[in-house]
Amino acid sequence: MKLSFFNITNFKIDGGAMFGVVPKVLWSRVYPSDENNLIPLALKSLIIETGDRVILIDNGIGDKQDEKFMSHVHAFGGEGLIAGLAKRGYKAEDITDVILTHLHYDHCGGGTYRDKNGQLQLTFPNAKYHVTEAQWEWAINPNPREADAFLPENLLPMRDKGALNLIKEEGELFPGVEIRIFNGHTRGQIIPIVSYKGRKLVFVADLFPFRAHIPLPWIMSYDVEPLKTLKEKEVFLQEALEGNYIFIYQHDYYADCSKVVETPKGIRASDPFTFEELMNELG
Repeated sequence: MKLSFFNITNFKIDGGAMFGVVPKVLWSRVYPSDENNLIPLALKSLIIETGDRVILIDNGIGDKQDEKFMSHVHAFGGEGLIAGLAKRGYKAEDITDVILTHLHYDHCGGGTYRDKNGQLQLTFPNAKYHVTEAQWEWAINPNPREADAFLPENLLPMRDKGALNLIKEEGELFPGVEIRIFNGHTRGQIIPIVSYKGRKLVFVADLFPFRAHIPLPWIMSYDVEPLKTLKEKEVFLQEALEGNYIFIYQHDYYADCSKVVETPKGIRASDPFTFEELMNELG
């Protein structure tokens, strides 16, 4: 198995929205904001090459949205989706599978694009796009709270072009790649767990967007069922502690990875380390 990790882009979002009921005086100590209360987020993806499969986890915002939409995203930096893949030796046609943790635009928007005639096409023409059935049904019949995050142009081409695989249950999706299903942030979110050289590497997506979200009450305002998130975090953190799991952060601008450790205040994140450092450590 070969793993690669890259940052598609950075973007900015309201800090208060990312930390919910946690007062700014607390969260700003660990994740500072600018004068407009905006904080930087990364948008990272993991590539898993195993056997004859090249699997991409999430694919960013994409580049088909109009100027007005992007003006609210405040995107900056990053490698880009296709350029980031190319830097690691992959073309879009090489991707056999795309695991979408969920269907909010910043996780799945790069999976489609508009061709020169303005028609929607799949970015990864040879790939199956994997998403839970619960999330798919949730996204194509959106509630008013999340409707702006579920964009038909990101979703419908996967179905209409026959590339969609709907997952009903947790378990091993591919050898060495297990999926868990969580429902607090949005219904049917996938958290992939990769078995690599005797360790469990968890792509924590929006269950733990930042290292700062490890404490149980630190939950985003975006979560549709925050009390469910609270319980999901509590149970999974205990499992991660006992299993010595390594967390890979998708959105943390300041950290790629950490472990979790027991402290007098409960389970917390260890000091951060880069993905490159992780690969060097695991050999």
